[in-house]
Amino acid sequence: MDLQQLKYFQTVARLEHMTRAADVLNISQPALSKAISQLEHEVGAPLFERVGRAIRLNRYGALFLERTEPITQILDEAKQEIRDLVAPNSGTVAIGFTHSMGTRLVSRAVQAFQKEYPETDFEFVQRNSLPLVQDLNKGLCDLCLIPYLETDIPIDWRELWREEVYVIVPLHHRFAKQDTVRLQDLAEDPFVTIKEGNSLRQIQNHVFEQVGISPDIVFEGEEFHTVASFVEAGFGVGLLPDLQRIDGYQIKRLHVTDVVCERRIGIATMKDRYIPQVAKQFEAFVSEHLYHFTQL
Repeated sequence: MDLQQLKYFQTVARLEHMTRAADVLNISQPALSKAISQLEHEVGAPLFERVGRAIRLNRYGALFLERTEPITQILDEAKQEIRDLVAPNSGTVAIGFTHSMGTRLVSRAVQAFQKEYPETDFEFVQRNSLPLVQDLNKGLCDLCLIPYLETDIPIDWRELWREEVYVIVPLHHRFAKQDTVRLQDLAEDPFVTIKEGNSLRQIQNHVFEQVGISPDIVFEGEEFHTVASFVEAGFGVGLLPDLQRIDGYQIKRLHVTDVVCERRIGIATMKDRYIPQVAKQFEAFVSEHLYHFTQL
């Protein structure tokens, strides 16, 4: 058994598809299948269930993955530390960010950073908050730009800024001519919300609990634009942060007065895991120039 076999196994386990894994690893599918078969023979048990073209970890494979991931992680960190000593201002930053963060901030920050550090490359992952933290845990990202999220995954999260979360209502709503509203006064209204797995949903659940209401949720959207469009169409009311990102919708935003309603944005990294030097530099760069990126 060698480290290359472990890398092959981990890639197949992550992608659950032999052909895609072979493409990522830049080897032929027959060669990859042979390597996995040899590994299974050496381990003494099958590691995957094969159903047609699908391939999934079985209980032996799940145990083997859990035990071997720290081995390759330690090796990768050791190699990265050496690279950082040799060339601290170059390398690749794997950054994850939510849909709302990708609208302007990330592209501006990366563009400005690469002007200062032209030997730096970036890999991007855009998903909801919880899947991003899971990617971080798997080592697929060096850092994530996400709102605060309650999770059992051991992350370090450092706040960058806070933004108000507003109630949004259609223009024909009974409160549309107001600038403020008590969340409690909307207890009987249908709500359009963001799906579970998004940090905004955690905020919504928390403020609903604080004011003691159980909202009638009529639709759960994937993105802010979807929520705004359904509110505009009159399906219900919603809660969204800074509406500068979704201009153009016929909706009214209202300040919430009976509970603190805000979203905290920050950068997350894994606890007790080596972070590449160039990723640390990018984190510091974003913190230092944050106002510039968010105001343009």
